[in-house]
Amino acid sequence: MQASRTGLTLGYISFLALLSTTSHAQLPGQWRSQQLEASRKSELIMREAETRKGLLAQYQVMRYAHVRYNDTAFRVIFGQYLSWYQTFIGDYTDASASFSIKQGLTTEDHSSPLAEGGFSAKPALQAIPELAKNYRAVFFNEAHNVPMTRTLTVQVLSELRKEGFNYFAAETLYQTDTRLQGRGYPIKESGFYTEEPICAEMVRTALKLGFKVVAYEATSDATGDAREREQANNVYQEVFKKDPNAKLVLDAGYAHIQKSGGFLGGSSMAEYLHKLSGIDALTVEQTMLFPHEDSHDDHPYLSEVIRKFNPQVPTVFIDGTGKPWTLRSGYDVSVFFPAQKLDRGRPTWADLGGLRKPYPVSGDRCKESYPCMVEARYFDEGMDAIPADLIALDPIPLSATQEEHIRFHQGAPISELYLRPGKYKLTYTDQRAQLLFEQEVTVAGDTATR
Repeated sequence: MQASRTGLTLGYISFLALLSTTSHAQLPGQWRSQQLEASRKSELIMREAETRKGLLAQYQVMRYAHVRYNDTAFRVIFGQYLSWYQTFIGDYTDASASFSIKQGLTTEDHSSPLAEGGFSAKPALQAIPELAKNYRAVFFNEAHNVPMTRTLTVQVLSELRKEGFNYFAAETLYQTDTRLQGRGYPIKESGFYTEEPICAEMVRTALKLGFKVVAYEATSDATGDAREREQANNVYQEVFKKDPNAKLVLDAGYAHIQKSGGFLGGSSMAEYLHKLSGIDALTVEQTMLFPHEDSHDDHPYLSEVIRKFNPQVPTVFIDGTGKPWTLRSGYDVSVFFPAQKLDRGRPTWADLGGLRKPYPVSGDRCKESYPCMVEARYFDEGMDAIPADLIALDPIPLSATQEEHIRFHQGAPISELYLRPGKYKLTYTDQRAQLLFEQEVTVAGDTATR
C-alpha cells in the first residue's frame, strides 16, 4: 500500500467529515480529537481488511466493523471508508448512503441559472468539448464514493481526444504500475479508486483511445497542502515539462481542481499546477449537484432544475455568449446530474449514457453461498483485470440483525451487470474467493468504443 492511501484519508478529515450530515454537540477541539481517533481506528480496520483474500472477505471486515462501533465520530469517518468498499463491490446505492455531504445553499453560491436568466440547458456531453476548444487542460472532479460522478468523464473522453487532448491523469493511480500503458487495463496494483469498475473503465477507455495515462499521486507521506504541491509537481514533470505541447485531461476528487480559494490550509493541486505551468484549465465541477440517497442532502438548485427540466443526461447551463454557469467561483462550469433510477437494485446511470447494456444475473449459480460475487471481465483481458462490472449478491442488508442472517425460502437474489457489447468471462465466487461457477457470455450490439 502506498503512502498516498494514508494521505488521501487523513487529508480529508477537515474537508469532508466536518461537512458531513452528522450533527454533534462537542466543542471543536473535542470533536477534532474524536475524529483523529476514529481515523486511526478506521485505518487499522482497513489494514486488517486488506489482509483478507478477495474483495468480499475484505468488505465483510468493513461491514461488521461498521455494525460493531456506533459512536458518532467513528460513523462519520468510517462511513467514508466503508463507502469506498461498497463501490468496489458494485453496491452504489449503499455507498452513497454510507457517506453523504449535505449540499445546502451557501453565501458562496452564485444565483441559480434559472433565476439569472439568459442561460439555456445543454447536454454536458456536447457542451464540454465545445468549451474545451479554448483550453489545453480540462479538469474533472468526482465524489469518490459516488461513481455517478465518473460517468460523464468516461463518455466525454472520446470527444476530447478528437480535440487533440492526448494525456490523461487520475488521482491515486500508482506510479509503481509501470506496465499499465502497455497492458491496456488496470489491475488491483494500478491504484486505489481504480478498484471500482467505472473508475477502471475511465482509465481503460483513455488507454484504448490512445491517451498517455499519467499517475501523479504523491509518493511521500504528505497530507494537506504538501500533498497538493507534490501532486501538482508530479503532473508538471510528467506532462508539461516533458511535452510543452501536451493537452491534458485530469480527474481528481472534490476541490483538488479549484482554481482559487483556500484548500486544506494552503492551495489546491490545480492552483499549484497553474503556477508551475502557466496553463489555465477548464474546471468541471461534478460533486455538488447530484442526487443523494436522502433528498434533504440535495442542493436546492438541483431540485429546481429536476422539477423544471427533468433532465435525462448530465446537464450544464450556457448563456447566449457561450459562457457557462458555475455554482461557485474557482470552477468554470457545474454539472447537474439527473434523478437516479433503479432497475433490480442498481442505478441505471451505470449504462454510461447507453455505452453499456444491462445483463441480468441470478444467485442460482451461487450454490446457496452468500454473499456471492459476480464479476464480468473483458474476454481479451487477464483474470487480474479489474472487472468491467461486478455485483455482490447478498439477501442480507448491511443493518441486518442476527435473526435476519438466517434465510428461509427467500429465493435466489437477482440483479444486473452493465456491460459494453462484446464477449466476457463471467465468474461467481464466494467470500473465500473460491470459484463457484464460470462461463463465457456475449452481450449483443454495436461494438464500437466511444
